[in-house]
Amino acid sequence: MAAPKSSFLGKVLDRIGRLDREGLQSVVERLARERSFLETLFNTIEDGVLVLDETGRILYYNQAILTLLSGQGQLLEGQPIDRLLPELDWQTLARSDAKGGVSVTRHELEIRYPRHRFLSIYAAPLDGEASGSSGMALIIHDATEARAKTFAAIETERVQALTLLAASVAHEIGNPLNALDIHLQLMEREVRRLKAGAPTAAPNRLRRELRRHKAPAVAQPSVYLEESAQKLEKYLAVAKGEIARLDYIIRQFLEALRPAPAKLAAGDINRVVQETVELLRPEIDNRGLSVEQQLASNLPAIPIDPGQIKQALVNLVKNAIQAMTKGGRLTLRTSHASEGIVVSVADTGGGIPEEKINRIFEPFYTTKKKGSGLGLMIVQRIVREHGGRIELESRVNQGTTFRIWLPLRERQPRLLAAGDEDTTRQPMS
Repeated sequence: MAAPKSSFLGKVLDRIGRLDREGLQSVVERLARERSFLETLFNTIEDGVLVLDETGRILYYNQAILTLLSGQGQLLEGQPIDRLLPELDWQTLARSDAKGGVSVTRHELEIRYPRHRFLSIYAAPLDGEASGSSGMALIIHDATEARAKTFAAIETERVQALTLLAASVAHEIGNPLNALDIHLQLMEREVRRLKAGAPTAAPNRLRRELRRHKAPAVAQPSVYLEESAQKLEKYLAVAKGEIARLDYIIRQFLEALRPAPAKLAAGDINRVVQETVELLRPEIDNRGLSVEQQLASNLPAIPIDPGQIKQALVNLVKNAIQAMTKGGRLTLRTSHASEGIVVSVADTGGGIPEEKINRIFEPFYTTKKKGSGLGLMIVQRIVREHGGRIELESRVNQGTTFRIWLPLRERQPRLLAAGDEDTTRQPMS
């Protein structure tokens, strides 16, 4: 239909000055028929179609929009998109459109009104890739059913997943337990030798010296005791390290298996970031890394569980630390965003290959030799508990950046008019 319409409009525009009254009437009738045809076509589509002007106000919508977002009987023309779809970051879309470039972008949203849905939104500027803005078209697809099928498939695999988890935890626990057993045996051997009073270094010579009462025999036992003490200290340090590793594995396992609900209260995100850096400062310094904190000033308090957010940041920072070698730079940044705040953790490590990025949040999947594959899954769960989103950007040999978006306000259910559960929106002030 596109080519004939363009051809028809081109002929009309070329002859508009020469058309008489009957010609103009014929043109108007044909345009009315084409409009009616297009409206019928759009209204048969199950996906929602929205056309917005450059300020984000609605110029056109099809019937599917009323089902997905509003309810029947609502007059949407002229309304700002923020009122119909407050979860959409219109300001970011508008800025991207004004710059020109990529013609179609894809976004995923979770909405609560008029019912809980997951939406896939395709946004395309009306002027293509040209700079400036003349408006935007949005195609809105209801991905709720597809998501439900995905969760159903995941549910059927839970037994396999739990089996894999048990095997993974057993393997992770087995290594430090083996190291503990070996070093405890070494410690036991040293203790037995100390009790026997028989030095291990050159025992025959020292025993002869002791029997002959020579001068060196007086000093050697203390030297031996010092050497034994140093060995025991070394063995104890290894054992303590392995116990700490066991504790970390078990805590990760319990966090993944029995997540605690977030206790949200107004909190200072910058303070949480600073406390996280101070907590991990010894490890950062020990690896010879530099850390930079770019914290935005005048950030408002937001609803967070400080302990859980710190746990998420600790996981991300530890991953960043382990991805870098001496001289690497760790950057933590906070900034304002549309209806929220963004916290980012960036490293200058080797990056994550593109074929691995899609699996990075999967449970038990890890790119580290000694990883449990649960850390990022826990981070994702914490962010979702806060009503936020997490994004990943990585370039091989350049580094990786994780961005967490957290909302300014705790998500509240929208009230519906009495007697109409799904179709009528309450008036907005």
